[in-house]
Parts: sequence; structure tokens; C-alpha cells
Amino acid sequence: MSAITSIGLKAYGSNLNLQNKISSSKNEQVDSFVQTLENSLKSVNDLQLKKEQMVKEFAAGKEQNVHELMITLQKASMTMQMTTAVRNKVLEAYREIMRLTF
Repeated sequence: MSAITSIGLKAYGSNLNLQNKISSSKNEQVDSFVQTLENSLKSVNDLQLKKEQMVKEFAAGKEQNVHELMITLQKASMTMQMTTAVRNKVLEAYREIMRLTF
């Protein structure tokens, strides 16, 4: 009986370790997703702030490079449009999930 008990305890311990590894990897994936989302939003925000700064400098006469200003304006505009599109798709998916009946 003691051999069966020790085999059972080893199997239980092995399974418990496996479950801990799986749960920690899930937490890392969630953290990774959250971190990626935060980094993306920070990048969009940084481009918007850079755009505002460049427009102010151009209006004040400090910056004379129109091409650089226009490129920055387009980058900021495109990133904001993409962020809005992703947000809209996420909200649409959420609404669709809420309509599902179980």
C-alpha cells in the first residue's frame, strides 16, 4: 500500500506543479497583452503630443520645416484612426458576445 501511496503522491505533486506552471504562463500572457496595449496607447499619445508641440513651434515661427510637420501630422492622424478602428472593433465584439444566449 505504501508504494501505491507514494506513486499517488508523486503524481499529485507532478500535476500540481504542472498546473502552477500553466497558471503562471497564463498570467504572463495576460501581463504581456496588457503591457502591449499600454505601450501602444502610450505610443499614440506620444505622437499626438509631438504633433501638438510641432504645430505650436511652427505657429510661433520656431520651426520652418513644413515637410517634417506634415509628416508628423499624418503619422498622428493615421495612428489615431487605427486606434479608433481597433476600439470600435473591440466594442462591436463585446456587444456581440453580450447578445449571445447560453
